[in-house]
Amino acid sequence: MLTLLDLSAAFDSVDHDTLLNRLQKSYCLGGHGAELVRLILCGCVQHVRTSAACSTPSAVLYGVPQGSVLGPILFLLYTADLLQLVKRHQLIPHAYADDTQIYGFCRPAYSADLCEKVSVCVDEVSAWMGSNRLQLNHAKTEVIWCTSSRRQH
Repeated sequence: MLTLLDLSAAFDSVDHDTLLNRLQKSYCLGGHGAELVRLILCGCVQHVRTSAACSTPSAVLYGVPQGSVLGPILFLLYTADLLQLVKRHQLIPHAYADDTQIYGFCRPAYSADLCEKVSVCVDEVSAWMGSNRLQLNHAKTEVIWCTSSRRQH
C-alpha cells in the first residue's frame, strides 16, 4: 500500500522560529552557520506597490526559499520528525522536499490490518502537520493498493 501525501503551500508555511530552533537543538547548528540561515530566512520583507502608493514593509515570518537547493533541504530538516512518526507505525516513509510517501506491505490475509495501520498513521501525520503550521490536503492525498497475482501449482 502506497500513500502519497499532498501538502498545501508547504514551502510557504515553514515557521522560521521553529525551523531555527530545530536546527540548533536537533542538528547542533550554531555560530556562523545558524546566523547565515537566520539572515537568509529572517532578512526578508514584503510590501505591496501600486502605481500611486507603496505599503509599509513587513517582515516575512514564514517560508523557505523556493527554486534553490537550500529550500528543499531546510524543508526536510523542518519535517524530519514526521519521518520518525511514520516509522513508529512500522511503515516506511520516503521524502523528497515536500513530496512525502508512506508505504507498507503485508500478506493478503493481513491487508485489513495494514489499511488500519496506514489510516491511523495518516491521521497522526495530519495532526503533526497541523501543530507545525503545515496542512495536509486530504482531497489530493492518494492511496494506491498494489498486489501481485500468484498462482498455486
